[in-house]
Amino acid sequence: MRTIITAIFIFSISLPITAEEKTDPNEKKTDIETIAVQAIVEKANVVAYYQGDDGKATVNMVITNKQGQKRERQFNILRKDAKDGGDQKYFVYFQKPADVRRMTYLVHKFVDPQKDDDRWLYLPALSLVKRIAAGDKRTSFVGSDFLYEDVSGRSLEEDTHELIETTDKLFIVKNIPKKPDSVEFSYYNVSIDRKNFVPMKMDFFDKDGKLYRTIESVKVEMIQDLPTVVKSVVTNLQSGSKTEMEFSNVKYNINLEDIFTERYLQKPPREAMR
Repeated sequence: MRTIITAIFIFSISLPITAEEKTDPNEKKTDIETIAVQAIVEKANVVAYYQGDDGKATVNMVITNKQGQKRERQFNILRKDAKDGGDQKYFVYFQKPADVRRMTYLVHKFVDPQKDDDRWLYLPALSLVKRIAAGDKRTSFVGSDFLYEDVSGRSLEEDTHELIETTDKLFIVKNIPKKPDSVEFSYYNVSIDRKNFVPMKMDFFDKDGKLYRTIESVKVEMIQDLPTVVKSVVTNLQSGSKTEMEFSNVKYNINLEDIFTERYLQKPPREAMR
């Protein structure tokens, strides 16, 4: 088992594996497992949220309720990273439909678990800039099955990680919140593609250990030589609703200016609107 975990670790940091790895016989298996899973989740986090130094995409969102009724949203999302795995800034500008047009959403994401992310929402109908409280980050994002936290990601430091299974194609990692009272789930499992480290599926389990929510990457493409999820679906097993997001016009390394400030919420820059 120790040899397998060591091989996983070496593979996960993109070094070649030529034969079985020999380890220090005095090294504890749990220490090796901890190092291995940390390397895996860090690489998956970079692939999911940090491709390029910055990025932009147009998102088409379709929300379908239990009765099959559909609502649509279209918005542009822009991102700028301080560094891979570090602090980030996000800007979201809504284009369609009319009731959400010109609505903007701004996030300053911090990796320090002791520091809450800063999040703002501008509601043009009310001419109101609303600060989103830290406790609201796991509430619905503009009426969809995605949560505010899903948009910019969850800090790795908020959970403990355990590699529970390795298949021919996937690493499966169990994630348990360090502050269980701060979230509605007891744990979630992430299935990570072993080849490109794209998180392919997330399964969330409630406090009774029952699966209640899934997020799936249903289509992945190479864009500027970077594996990119271009379609994802979240399903709420409790309400029977689902939300699909399709990404188009994806661009990386576009040298975004610092547009990620409150002053641009009411008057978005051209980079966000076009």
